[in-house]
Amino acid sequence: MNNIKEYGFSEFFENQISKFNITSTDLIPARVIEVQKEQYKIVTEYGENDAKLKGSLFYNDKIYNEYPTVGDYVLAKHNPMGEDIIYYVFERKSKFSRLDSYNKVEQIVAANFDYVFIMLSLNNDFNIKRTERYLTAAWQSGASPVIIMTKLDLCDDYDSYREKVSEIAPFVPIIGVSSVTGEGFEELEAYVQEAKTIVFLGSSGIGKSSLVNALCGEKIMKVNTIREDDSKGRHTTTHRQLITLKNHAMVIDTPGMRELGMWDVSEGLDVAFEDIEDLSKKCKFNDCSHEKEPGCAVKAALESGELSIKRWNNYLKLKKESEFAKYKESASVRLRKKALWKNVSKFQKELKKKY
Repeated sequence: MNNIKEYGFSEFFENQISKFNITSTDLIPARVIEVQKEQYKIVTEYGENDAKLKGSLFYNDKIYNEYPTVGDYVLAKHNPMGEDIIYYVFERKSKFSRLDSYNKVEQIVAANFDYVFIMLSLNNDFNIKRTERYLTAAWQSGASPVIIMTKLDLCDDYDSYREKVSEIAPFVPIIGVSSVTGEGFEELEAYVQEAKTIVFLGSSGIGKSSLVNALCGEKIMKVNTIREDDSKGRHTTTHRQLITLKNHAMVIDTPGMRELGMWDVSEGLDVAFEDIEDLSKKCKFNDCSHEKEPGCAVKAALESGELSIKRWNNYLKLKKESEFAKYKESASVRLRKKALWKNVSKFQKELKKKY
């Protein structure tokens, strides 16, 4: 039988079991290892199995329902003759969220990971602004970021690339790796450990699949070649999944992370742009908008060159995206509540007519 602790089920989750309103005695902890629309695959002490949600608990009239995502820990009932049944979702210790463009609410795309590997390619796709975006999301997630600079064997000027990244992430580990030569893999071993979970952030063609295959020692992920003219690639992942390596470290792979829309990243912004936050504290006025007020430390830093215009503009852009996402969700929730009460009122009127 499997030991669910090998899949990262720690005391943080074990202590939550008593909080659930459990009426069934045969519910067991499980981890969600694959999600395809409303189809799930989970792993329990009995091994891997397909699973579905307990309808009465998940499909109801609540404004919010906490649906499982890849990496989640859940309580489930094992069914040796068919699909397991998922009853409850454990509180998450980390998560990646983005704006669901259709429903205008938070969409959680990965959960319960320990490290975020921010993938940068040492070719034409190297992008500092995108890295700042990923750092913001990583710090907000609750996990620890590690910057992985791939395709080291193709780069003749690694130190200059590393210096550029260090300027925006002074306290984040930076590791240069080559999936071809194996360079840098010894440094990765400190993070790729048993029961630890890693999630990758990076654009397509970045070398993620090659890195996972190299870590596994076998080809388990399809590798697409990149276009040589612009160093761009195509997404190889079509659904969300959790991959277990030979040493029982785990990797979460999820499509669409390149276009990671900002959710509420206020805490992540504070850390990723700590230099700007520190400058703001030195402004003469606590509510300084950094536009026309006298004694503005941010404006002074921009004028002196201490703070670059590009970094400042990217900060403003990410902050605006985050505020827009929260506004959209708030408006969507109001509409849902209105529709719900409208249905309730309609039902009450029909009852009055009958009785």
